[in-house]
Amino acid sequence: MPFVGKTCIVTGATAGIGRAVARELARQGASLLLTGRNAAAGEDLAAQLTRPAAEAVFLAADLADRAVADRLVRAALARFGRVDVLVNNAGILIDGTVEECSDAEWDRVLDINLSTAFRLSRAVLPPMRRQEAGSIVNIASDWALMGARGATPYAVSKAALAQLTRCMALDYAPQGIRVNAVCPAETDTAMILQGAAEGEQEARRRALAEGIPLKRIAHPDEIARVVAFVASDAASFMTGALVPVDGGTSAQ
Repeated sequence: MPFVGKTCIVTGATAGIGRAVARELARQGASLLLTGRNAAAGEDLAAQLTRPAAEAVFLAADLADRAVADRLVRAALARFGRVDVLVNNAGILIDGTVEECSDAEWDRVLDINLSTAFRLSRAVLPPMRRQEAGSIVNIASDWALMGARGATPYAVSKAALAQLTRCMALDYAPQGIRVNAVCPAETDTAMILQGAAEGEQEARRRALAEGIPLKRIAHPDEIARVVAFVASDAASFMTGALVPVDGGTSAQ
């Protein structure tokens, strides 16, 4: 139970990878402050996790609101007295080439996928510095490590998130704060099924799996287990790492 006595903030916790991360951290004993936009799903998740976790609290929030980051960290400190782990998982996918992407779409992808991680990290770093310990895990993508066709805004946002990870790792290592990124390939979540009709979803999964050396997409739990390891003291000498969990995609 490596997270007993530790407080973790997880964004985008109501579905997909974020939900799986919340469950895994709870299983390992964490106290959790969870956030997302779906209040019903979030409250249900927190209720489910309260038994394995020391405590799980959900706060509904739209991270596009720039004031939210400070509010979430204040809430975690008020409830638990400390923040040990921040998992910046919230993200959106908008496909398109440079010509196909509008200014509004570009701005929204960069804001949610990159700037919210910046704002939350900025809010959580002061208490972590006071503790002289902390772990920030950014959920990037295998597309942060290589080019991508037809998904320029998303790939660029994740590549920038990877660079933010490395810069923060160097800046805050002397204070005992570790910053790493986990870079998943296609994972079986609603994000990869955007735009697919119900009868087309399995064909979408098979098509995505063809591009992965292991010939399958990931399950969210497979990503969550790596996130929990990177966040934990078991990875105490890891910082600035971009960890691919991509079935071999980035090795091609």
